[in-house]
Amino acid sequence: PAVVPSGPQWLNDGSCLGVIEDRGRQRVVRVAPDGGVAGVLAGDRVVTGLTTRADGSAFAFIATTPTDPGELWWWERGEERRLTALNEAFRAEAGLVAPEPFTVLCDGEEIDAWAYLPPGQDRVPLLLNIHGGPATQYGWGFFDEFQIYATAGYGVVAGNPRGSSGRGRDFVRVPVGRWVEERPPDLEDILAVADAALERFPRLDPTRQGIMGGSYGGYMTACILTVDGRFRSAVPERGLYSFTSFSGTSDIGLRFPRMYLDDPEYGAWDRLWAASPLSRVDRVTAPCLIVHSEGDARCPIEQAEQWFAGLVANGVEAEMLRFPGGSHELSRSGKPRWRRERFEAILAWHGRHLAPADVTT
Repeated sequence: PAVVPSGPQWLNDGSCLGVIEDRGRQRVVRVAPDGGVAGVLAGDRVVTGLTTRADGSAFAFIATTPTDPGELWWWERGEERRLTALNEAFRAEAGLVAPEPFTVLCDGEEIDAWAYLPPGQDRVPLLLNIHGGPATQYGWGFFDEFQIYATAGYGVVAGNPRGSSGRGRDFVRVPVGRWVEERPPDLEDILAVADAALERFPRLDPTRQGIMGGSYGGYMTACILTVDGRFRSAVPERGLYSFTSFSGTSDIGLRFPRMYLDDPEYGAWDRLWAASPLSRVDRVTAPCLIVHSEGDARCPIEQAEQWFAGLVANGVEAEMLRFPGGSHELSRSGKPRWRRERFEAILAWHGRHLAPADVTT
């Protein structure tokens, strides 16, 4: 999941230490006064914070991996050592799943992706996850959601489509102006990741595919449901479904459409509506559990209400889970009771719709 790292740590010589995103990793670099960048700390992990000596000769940092929620480390003159073991008991008992990385070539660009497969040899449903942003990234850090779904018996698949961070400015700007298309590049990348996972991992059952995502991930989940009928279960969360109303109700309602819809003027209704999955809701067939917080200022609750109403009006099985007072950050920092209820509802929904044909749930 996206984690905001520490800000730059300024050093006596005018350089600074900072954390940058790099293809699913977050690593430490040193930036010289002339702009030169030198790697300091790398590896398949996510550094979420650091604090340094004034001369940069040593620093403490926190790092996570897919099977480690995070520990405190010490780096000094090229050597590093772990200072804490806070999660050893948890790691020993939780049965955490290590991901298998893979890449997909889309229009000449490598798309990074990961698959979390539960233990065993049985065939399992594919559960495609889409991150928020879109300028964020999945990768080499710990994500409780992937572990929960994998240990519940799902083959979790996730990737960083064009538009994700960690790959530079050109990569992150690919979707700009393209969401008015029914199949923009990032949508194609996400589906290509699912296709590649099915080909690479025979345990994934192509007849039992689910999809989910939050914020931009909720938006793209809805967009995909309007153009691809493969999914038997869907959970769009805190999503954007109508740019037309979003532009006047969201806390970024003016800025975000201008940023991603190629700078339309306020009131460019045809363009806003063309980029809205709600304009094509009549094509959706997948059962949807819509999860949303009533206090969401980023994607206001009216977004979920419109998507839910559109599905019901077209005879699609749909339920809406509303959290009173919750915010856009509910899945990450909401009340523990709400976060547990959310997990239980999602697992129950996918369990109902992705169970094998000979199993009644």
